[in-house]
Parts: sequence; C-alpha cells; structure tokens
Amino acid sequence: MTPTSSAELSSTTASGRRGRGRGVAAALSLLAMAPVGFFYAASGLLVPGPYLYLMWLAYAVLLGAAVWLARRRSYLVLTVPVVGALLWWAVISAGEAWLGWTG
Repeated sequence: MTPTSSAELSSTTASGRRGRGRGVAAALSLLAMAPVGFFYAASGLLVPGPYLYLMWLAYAVLLGAAVWLARRRSYLVLTVPVVGALLWWAVISAGEAWLGWTG
C-alpha cells in the first residue's frame, strides 16, 4: 500500500511530522515534571506532615494527568509542569503567610 499521488504522499508526511511534534512535546513535559517533583519532595523541610502528604498526592495526580495527556498526544501536556510549579509556589506561599510555616 504505497501512496500513488503526491497529495497522498504529502499528507502522510505532514501527519508524521505532527505526530513527532506531539511526541516531543510529551517527552519534554514528562522531563520537566522531574524538577517539579524534586520541589514537591523537598517540601518536607518546610511543610508539616498532613499538608505534605496532600502536596504529594497533588503531584501524583498531576503526573497521572501528564501521562494521560501524553498518551493522547495532546499539546495540553505542556501545561502540566507549569501548573505543578505554580501550585507548589501557591501552597508554599500561602502556608508561609497564613499558617506560619518557616524554613
């Protein structure tokens, strides 16, 4: 089953490029989750136990969402590390401001 016309050939090539781009986006996103995960793991130095476990649970949910979006080949996977970093920063800032967490 080889393409017979140049239109079929160009659509096949374009489809391959789109799939490759989405795969690269998924790989970059999952790699970016590693440093975000480091901050979640190191939060135990600042965050009390019950809150820390909730943060770890939130990271696990974000990682699951990243894997799910990566398997769907969605470009939305690129937002997951950003959301994870912003969530970590918001929780740490709120804890310092309102709950008296000091590091």
